[in-house]
Amino acid sequence: MSSVNDYLSCLQVVMVNTTLPANIGSAARAMHTMGLSRLTVVDPKLPIDDTSVSHAAGGSDVLSSALISPSLESAIGDCQLVFAASSRSRHLPRPVVTPTQAAKIMFDFIDKQTALDVADNNESIKLSENAQSTNKPNIAILFGREDRGLTNEELACADYHIQIDANPAYPVLNVASAVQVIASFIFAYAQAHLKLNDNDGINSLDMHLRQQWDEPAITQQQLQQLTQRMTELMVQRGLADSDNLKSLPSRLSRLGSRVQLDQKEYQLLSALIAKLSKD
Repeated sequence: MSSVNDYLSCLQVVMVNTTLPANIGSAARAMHTMGLSRLTVVDPKLPIDDTSVSHAAGGSDVLSSALISPSLESAIGDCQLVFAASSRSRHLPRPVVTPTQAAKIMFDFIDKQTALDVADNNESIKLSENAQSTNKPNIAILFGREDRGLTNEELACADYHIQIDANPAYPVLNVASAVQVIASFIFAYAQAHLKLNDNDGINSLDMHLRQQWDEPAITQQQLQQLTQRMTELMVQRGLADSDNLKSLPSRLSRLGSRVQLDQKEYQLLSALIAKLSKD
C-alpha cells in the first residue's frame, strides 16, 4: 500500500438496521471527513431520503454510492476481518480493543494480506502475462441501532469489539458520532503508519514540549503584547511597512510560542525593545 487512500479503501462501514435516515447521512459525512468511502446499510427501517442527503453535506458521494444489503450475512460475506462497535460487553464477548488498537490490527492485516497477494500474483505472472491482483483485503466495521446497538448474534459475527473510552456513567454515543470517533483514530493511525506529511504539501513544524523553567511561563496576553511591540519597533526601524504587514505579526507570535518564554526573559526583551524604541 502506497497511500492513506489505499489503506482506507479496504475498509467499509456497515450500519445495521438504522431507524433514522438522517443518521445515515451524518455517518456518510463523518466517513468522508476521515477519508472512508465505502458504506453499507443493512435492512434500514426507513430508506435513504432527503434528510439523509441534507445531513451528509460534503459526504454526498459516500451516501449516493452506499450499498443496501438485506442481511448482515450478505453484507460481510466477503470480508476477511470484522470489527463491531460496542459500548459494553455482551454474551460471549470477543476480544475488546480501543480504536487505536483496532487501527493497528487492521493495517497490519492489510500489509500481510497485500504481501501474500503480491507473492501469489508474481507466481501467476509466470502463467499469464495479463494476471492481475484481485484479492484486495476487505475489512468491515459494524455499527448498531440507535436505541440498542448490535444484538448478541450480530456481535458474534465480529472478530474484535471496539470500545471507545467514555464516561462510565453513560458510555453510549450516537451512531454517527461513534463512526466519527473511530474513523478519526483510523485516519490518524493511517498517517502515522505511512509517516506522511500534510497532503497539501505544507511541512509540519518540529514540536517542542514546554520545559520546566525556573520562572513561570508568560501568558498569552503578554505574548500578544510582546508581538505588538516588536511589530511597532520593526516599523519604526524601517524593517516593515505599517500598511503592508502581511503575516509578520502572526510569524512573530508563532516565534514567541516556539521559544516558550518565561517571565524573566519577557522582562529582558521588553527592556530591550523599550531601549531600541527610544534610541
